[in-house]
Amino acid sequence: MALTERGFDYGGVLPDRVFVFRRPLLAMCADLEELEDEVRITVVHEIAHHFGIDDAALHELGWG
Repeated sequence: MALTERGFDYGGVLPDRVFVFRRPLLAMCADLEELEDEVRITVVHEIAHHFGIDDAALHELGWG
């Protein structure tokens, strides 16, 4: 659940985490430089969702 959607009664849950799955990223990237870029994009994308930023806004910002 996005941080912006949580109410005063949100609690008792584990901390938020972002998982980056290695094999799919390795399969889609041709070299280490491309892999580094894709990991960066993935992490920024998921953190943005945590703060309530949707895909349309991410695409406008160049992080789609």
